Amino acid sequence: MPELPEVETVRRTLKNFILERPILGIDVYYDRIIQGDTQLFVESLQHEIFCDIDRVGKYLIFKCQNHAFVSHLRMEGKFHIVESDEPVSKHTHVVFHMDRHQDLRYIDTRKFGRMELVSLDGYREQLPLKKLGPEPFEITTEALYERLHHCSLPIKTALLDQSIMCGIGNIYANEICFYMHIDPRTKASRLSRKRVDELRKVAIMVLQSAIEKGGTTIHSFDANGIHGLFQVQLKVHGQKVCPVCHHDIKKVMVHQRGTYFCPQCQKKRY
Repeated sequence: MPELPEVETVRRTLKNFILERPILGIDVYYDRIIQGDTQLFVESLQHEIFCDIDRVGKYLIFKCQNHAFVSHLRMEGKFHIVESDEPVSKHTHVVFHMDRHQDLRYIDTRKFGRMELVSLDGYREQLPLKKLGPEPFEITTEALYERLHHCSLPIKTALLDQSIMCGIGNIYANEICFYMHIDPRTKASRLSRKRVDELRKVAIMVLQSAIEKGGTTIHSFDANGIHGLFQVQLKVHGQKVCPVCHHDIKKVMVHQRGTYFCPQCQKKRY
């Protein structure tokens, strides 16, 4: 699933292609991609102009002149810019027709992604964004400590809880725990203020580094054909040997999520 760095890469890439371009028409081939009334979605957005693209956590917000819509890529969603005369693939579910004989096409082999109309000015206070916590770049150490201090979840699971802090998914949660030298099964409430401050800074470091590399290309992710390079820097996720101590990386399930860690470098605190 694309996480914050991958979605940020998509945002930056798409801005180069679609800003200040009109939406001449919209074709929806799979209604369930659209949350709410599909006809209202189409009627509200066609003849609008793409003005900006924002991002909150793993969500993209496409801002037009009078309306906006939120897009969540979920597992395998992606946007591609293609020539309008290119045949529509069976996995293409929404097409935004633009000028210069080009389309913005949403492609999703698993059909899990969603789009939804939101208020242009108040989308951060609307669902689905309203339920999200702040991003690692925004939250203070004290605020994060308060959220984790009473949390009985494993720290890995707490990092995945988008209501605590949004944008981190399975890959980067594994990497953050490694850089913290902490067993991902350690209860979040065990972290001191000092360790929470370190956690916040490590999360920012890992995410910023991944953004600079264009995200992590795993399975189907790419940003309009641009593949991320951060996977070459992954320390534990999907790895077999620890790059620090050369001990075997262990994979376990933590709350039903595949979790990689080094038993030597990442000690558990009960």
